[in-house]
Parts: sequence; structure tokens; C-alpha cells
Amino acid sequence: MELLFHAFLASLQSTVLDVAPIAAILLLFQLAILRRPLPNPRKLISGFICVLAGLALFLVGLEQALFPIGETMASQLTSADTLGDAASESVPDWRDYWLVYAFAAAIGFATTVAEPSLIAVALKAETVSGGAVRAWGLRIAVAVGVAVGVALGCFRIVTGTPLPWYIMVAYVIVIALTFRSVRTIVPLAYDSGGVTTSTVTVPVVAALGLGLAAGIPGRSPLIDGFGLIAFASVFPIMTVLGYAIVASWWKRWRVTRAPETEEESRHETQVDSRARQRP
Repeated sequence: MELLFHAFLASLQSTVLDVAPIAAILLLFQLAILRRPLPNPRKLISGFICVLAGLALFLVGLEQALFPIGETMASQLTSADTLGDAASESVPDWRDYWLVYAFAAAIGFATTVAEPSLIAVALKAETVSGGAVRAWGLRIAVAVGVAVGVALGCFRIVTGTPLPWYIMVAYVIVIALTFRSVRTIVPLAYDSGGVTTSTVTVPVVAALGLGLAAGIPGRSPLIDGFGLIAFASVFPIMTVLGYAIVASWWKRWRVTRAPETEEESRHETQVDSRARQRP
């Protein structure tokens, strides 16, 4: 506990130094440029203290839990106990690492669903759109994108292929989907790619990539370990745009199907009425 307390104090000190410029800019604009008093100063001060304490505790939690968990899971998934003889091969076979891909997809999905920034954006999108965009639907679409992206990023680490190839192809697909998607969903889709890489997802995914690169023969943590965050950013854009396109197609299909359904129902009603009129 004493070590944790000292770690918290050190983290709190660095957090105060990091947040101080933000507070200074806000105060400068509020008091010197806008020349208006602070609304509810007591509430602002207490909230600011909570922000400092929360950030400090979160940073301690990153160092003590999330980073070690990600690295430990990556090392265990690439150990000889899990892979057997494949762990000692100088040229790894990507098919031997299917557990890594499964874990990467699962942890990417789970961390994204629990991402506070995504929850906030999804709820705001549902409110602004009047319910046209469902919060849970958006969160699931984004989480699926992160899951696919992180799994594909782990595949890239295993195979050692260059990162730019994947990113360029992914953005070509994003551009193509952008022209096919509904205009109102495009800004939200692009913002969804940013909110996913936040407080919960980034530490776990980054630690997973570094631990995976360190445990695979011939891979460098510096060259191959980084890059998973890029996958986790671009693939949610693709899934949200794809979700919007599929939803639009489904809506049009239901509209075109409705007259046929009404005609069939009317015909069945007429047949039933004629059958009743017969002696």
C-alpha cells in the first residue's frame, strides 16, 4: 500500500503539471478576454480536484494493472506451453497463432464496449438524431470494427508485413464507403474512429502489441509492436459506414416490400370473405 501511495503522489504531481496549462488557458479566456466571472466557482474547483485525482489514479492503474496484463497475456499466448514447437520456429507460421487473433478480437471488442468516451458519443448521437441512431447499435458497430482491426494488426505482427500496406488499403475502403454511405452518418463514423482509442482501449491494445512483438522470433517491439492503435482507429470507421449502408438498404427494401405485403394481405382478406359468403 505504501508503494501505491507513493506512486499515486508522483502521478498526482505530474498530472497537476500536465493539466495546469489547460486550466490557465481557460481562466485567461474567461477572465481576461471574455471578462466574465466563473460560473459556480465552488463546483468548478471541486470538479477540477476530482479530475486531477481521477487521472492520477487512472495512471497508477495503467502502470500497475492494464499494461502488465496486456504484456503477460501476449507472452503467455506466444509461449512454448501454448504454441508447442511452433514457438521455437525462426519463421513463424501465422496459422499457429489463431489463439492470439481470437484473444485480440475479444479484448478489442470488450474494451471498446466499455470505453467511456464512446458511450458518451453514442448517447449524444442518439439524443441529437432523435433515436434514428441507436446508442447500442453504434457501440456494437464500433466494437466490431476494433475487434477486426486489432486481430488483423496482430496478424501483421506475426507475419512481419509492412504497416503502410494495411493502412493504405483500409483508407481506400473508407473513402469508397464514404461516397456510398448516407451523408448524415459520415461525420459520426469518422469521430467514432477517434473515440475508440481512449482511456481503456489504448493501454491494453498497446501492451498487447508490444508483448506480442517481443515474444515472436524475428520481431522488434519498436518496429512491429506499435501500430495496433492505427488499426483500432480506422476499422471502426469502416464498420460504422458499412452499418449505415446496410441499414439504408434494409429500410429501402422494407419500403418497397410494404406495398406487396399490403396487396397480399388484401387479397387474402377478400378470399376469406368470399369463402364465408358461400352457403
